[in-house]
Amino acid sequence: MTATVLPQALEVLQRVWGYNEFRGVQGDIVRTVAEGGHALVLMPTGGGKSLCYQLPSLLRPGVGIVVSPLIALMKDQVDTLRQLGVRAAYLNSTLSPTAARTVEQAVLTGRLDLLYIAPERLLLPRTLELLHRAQIALFAVDEAHCVSQWGHDFRPEYQQLSVLTTEFPEVPRIALTATADDRTRADIRQVLGLQRAPEFVSSFDRPNIQYRVADKTSPRQQLLDFIQAEHLGDAGVIYCLSRRSVEETAQWLQEQGLPVVAYHAGMPPQERSWAQERFLNEEGLIVVATVAFGMGIDKPNVRFVAHLDLPKSMEGYYQETGRAGRDGLPSTAWMVYGLADVVNVRRMLADSDAPEDVKRIEAGKLDALLTYCEAATCRRQLLLSYFGETLPEPCGNCDVCLNPPTVRDMTQEAQMALSAAIRTGNRYGSAYLTDILLGKDNDKNKRHRQLPTYGVGQGHDVKVWRSVLRQLVSLGYLTAGPYQGLTVTGRARGILRGEVRLLLREDTVKPRAPKRERAQATRVAIGAHDRPLFLALRAWRAERAGQLKVPPYVIFSDATLKAVAELRPGSLHTLGTVSGIGERRLAEYGSEVLRIVRSGVHEEQRRPRGTVQAHEFGLVPQDVTWETLAAPRVGSGGQDVRPASQEKAVLPELLEVTLESPDPPLPLPVEPVAPEVEVVRVPEVIAPLVAQVEPSVPVEASGPQPHPVVLVALQELRRELARETGYAAYVVFPNATLTALATRLPRTMAELIGLPGLGAKRIEAYGESILDAINTELDE
Repeated sequence: MTATVLPQALEVLQRVWGYNEFRGVQGDIVRTVAEGGHALVLMPTGGGKSLCYQLPSLLRPGVGIVVSPLIALMKDQVDTLRQLGVRAAYLNSTLSPTAARTVEQAVLTGRLDLLYIAPERLLLPRTLELLHRAQIALFAVDEAHCVSQWGHDFRPEYQQLSVLTTEFPEVPRIALTATADDRTRADIRQVLGLQRAPEFVSSFDRPNIQYRVADKTSPRQQLLDFIQAEHLGDAGVIYCLSRRSVEETAQWLQEQGLPVVAYHAGMPPQERSWAQERFLNEEGLIVVATVAFGMGIDKPNVRFVAHLDLPKSMEGYYQETGRAGRDGLPSTAWMVYGLADVVNVRRMLADSDAPEDVKRIEAGKLDALLTYCEAATCRRQLLLSYFGETLPEPCGNCDVCLNPPTVRDMTQEAQMALSAAIRTGNRYGSAYLTDILLGKDNDKNKRHRQLPTYGVGQGHDVKVWRSVLRQLVSLGYLTAGPYQGLTVTGRARGILRGEVRLLLREDTVKPRAPKRERAQATRVAIGAHDRPLFLALRAWRAERAGQLKVPPYVIFSDATLKAVAELRPGSLHTLGTVSGIGERRLAEYGSEVLRIVRSGVHEEQRRPRGTVQAHEFGLVPQDVTWETLAAPRVGSGGQDVRPASQEKAVLPELLEVTLESPDPPLPLPVEPVAPEVEVVRVPEVIAPLVAQVEPSVPVEASGPQPHPVVLVALQELRRELARETGYAAYVVFPNATLTALATRLPRTMAELIGLPGLGAKRIEAYGESILDAINTELDE
């Protein structure tokens, strides 16, 4: 980087993101774009692509426009950026007209650093006119492989992004993708006008991911054993080929007691959205999905990605497995596949309506994936070689390196299998051919019992012949014919004539791990001494994220919490040296983190003053004023005599936006279906008024004291209700209410009326639970 840009870029990197240095080619990309140049970036999932356009947007004047294909990705990125103190927003179909106009006004007035926008929205004349009136820092086209019909996620709208080169020729353009072959790269350059732009290719190696492939025998049981042995309690993604398989697998895993949701394109949009939101926001949830799920999923602590069916290409496999371990911590890419998978994928390709040249290209990609699956050498070396990268030594972190398979000359077995296919007419499947080779009598093979190949393979068992046939199909010596039959190809002539020596791997079946040896939940690589503090920090993060309505990883990643647990900082200065803790996060959460480090535990805390969620205040008449909120009416006995309908008041609608502050950020776009859950910032001058929305009556020390056992039971009840409702504990009941209940010990619903903090709605919602808790303790 140049002398002028480097210091400023590193200062912003540390201050905003909390990192002291760039990774790989990030620095060169930032310099190029920050100085006004174009760039084509190929960087693996989890390699830090977002930083390559986010940071230059902060260095250059104007707003950075990010073209993103998925709404979920936009919201996720915006949530994260706003937690970092970056002024970010998005424009997409989820916004109400009012919210969209607010965002557009912010663009025109220079109050945004980054704007995420869908390609369809960008191409509207209204949007193009807006951008012409604004100062644009850069255009970033994420998932740029979508421009190419040769790519695996082609989207026609992306091809129309050539408008950027004609309408905004002087604005820097950066295209980013995780995988793209030569043809796709050429399309990206052509569509986005990047013919002369430098190409930055980051290493595709993800050393923290362990790659494993196994023969498919009992796939669901194999999957369950894998999860229970190694990833119990971890977040994971399981890919299946069909919607039916997704639903059946998800249901089966749920029956085994795992927290699982299903996701596929055939589900109603509301159900898909619900499943995705749960996956992003909950810890340890597993999603079973088709490839419709995943692009744009930014969750960093996905600990495993499993494939129950064979992907269609090496690009697809790499991108899907890359969703594991984005935080750099140990993760697993696990797959089982069998002969039926190979046959089905080859048949689907042969029966497609694609042009012959497209079929040839896709067949080559499939062959590369099958070679990877059948590898007897380091999988990572093969994977990186496919993307043009060389790994000099075996990785030591794949199943082949950790448990090397036996490879031996199986030319004779291959000749037997090929001969059986030819002599039976190239029309039977693997199960039939296996019976012929083993000499197994059944009603179907009577006419073939006189063949020379009948029973010739009795020296091996069913598993060996299944493996031989699968590998012959994978290597192209057999191919899928009509009616599930296997046909010998011309490539097999050399083997049949004895001119080619064939080495095949012998499959080994690993024993199931006994339950007592199975891993504990959340296999983060952290020592036993530091684990309790790590778990306490995770519990605090989950509660904080729930209060702010953002995914937990938006607060801090697992990697950052791990570093804090190991370092155990004693001051804000030391905490600020932890990677991933920038200036904004240090100011926002530093004191809370240090408190947990000192105590070693997390206890439920009140939300910091200044954040209020409207849905926590119930409903009041439309004519409620700040004066009535600030001055509750008190009766002669000291009790609050306001009507129950005014016990909790909603903030006026005009406050459903971010109020003025020294550095006012733009309000997050409001989801039109649920504006009441919008987080708002309340200035210090208004905070005292909010505190009086629900006044409490203190219990006099000289009067009756609370029953200690009942008080403990009510506190436990409050924790349970908080978990069920998703509200903070003090929102369910304030402490004054618990104290009053434990002091007065009501035994009937009528006796609950008039207690401080218990209005009609709370009594209706929680009254029976309260009475059950009290009566249980008093009646024992």
